[in-house]
Amino acid sequence: MSEEFDERVLARVEAIPPGQVLTYGLIAEEIGQGGPRQVGQVMSRLGHLVCWWRVVRADGTLPAPLMMEAQEHWARESTPVKRGRVDVPRAVGGI
Repeated sequence: MSEEFDERVLARVEAIPPGQVLTYGLIAEEIGQGGPRQVGQVMSRLGHLVCWWRVVRADGTLPAPLMMEAQEHWARESTPVKRGRVDVPRAVGGI
């Protein structure tokens, strides 16, 4: 997309409080641009710069190579988890 889009995605991710998450799709809706795939592309390229574990798929997971490390972050931040994945309805509340 654009550098401006990248910056908007990263800024929104940085604003997610510990213990909460947003989905790729919710971020796209909030910033009013792109869609889940475009947000995922930004996170794939630049997610290491921000709290990447706070952005999950709609089913509460992340790509397999990231899941173990993400689960450590979720436990440390008391993110609601159910059966190894984020309980999205509980973890998105209040944002």
